Amino acid sequence: MQYDPIKRQLGKVFNSTPFLRKLFYRMLDLLLLRTWHVKRELKKNASSLQNINVLDAGSGFGQYVYYMSRKHPDWQIKGLDVKTEQIADCNHFFDRIGFNNVHFEEADLTKIKYQQQFELVVCVDVMEHIEEDELVLRNYFNALKPGGMLLISTPSDQGGSDVHQHDHQAEGIQGFIDEHVRDGYNIADLDAKLKRAGFAKTKLRYQYGMPGKISWRLSMKYPILMLNASKLFFIILPLYYLLVFPIALILNKMDVCRKHPTGTGLIALAWKQ
Repeated sequence: MQYDPIKRQLGKVFNSTPFLRKLFYRMLDLLLLRTWHVKRELKKNASSLQNINVLDAGSGFGQYVYYMSRKHPDWQIKGLDVKTEQIADCNHFFDRIGFNNVHFEEADLTKIKYQQQFELVVCVDVMEHIEEDELVLRNYFNALKPGGMLLISTPSDQGGSDVHQHDHQAEGIQGFIDEHVRDGYNIADLDAKLKRAGFAKTKLRYQYGMPGKISWRLSMKYPILMLNASKLFFIILPLYYLLVFPIALILNKMDVCRKHPTGTGLIALAWKQ
């Protein structure tokens, strides 16, 4: 099951004008539950910060850079990604809309050498793609100034890559996101890796509890499975989301408001003392 090709196709559709790009960001904000959790942590832990330097490590389409730069025009934000075309696309878009506090660069996160340059590092759905994760966590630690915060969102080992679906395993089908190098993080294991990287203060919690898992299947998994089967499903997607969207919003709200004893995603916060 290939996820990135679908993302690229959707990106091409919505990149034709700044209006459509912003609409695309808005859709991601509403549909992607991890965005709800990331925004919650940013509002709770970073909303009062002023004139800070921020690193979005693995910036992708730039949706989190857009959110932070729009909310905090005094923040200086750098986005990093390994994909050359993604970097060029993001720089072009943010230049067009006049966001001068934003810049994107191509970079391998295992090779970055920043030293105490940022007050905040944001890393969303990236660590599960990186084999040398402890090296990258040390790089984040070095990049932060004393008192700086790292925010990570990543799948957990409770089925975050959908690899524990027994029906899929029985059929010999790979996990839903087969670009991942690991099935997900054990919460204690990720905490230990953060501590070994140098972070003395950490806070980890589960996201994507039962409401979130249902929402993800309805709003993301099933549509992408349909699109992988046939691009003709693009025609019926608007009708599908018309029916599913209100349900997904309610489930997302429930997931963000509850504490989960387990879940298919993790939110990790770590501070450099």
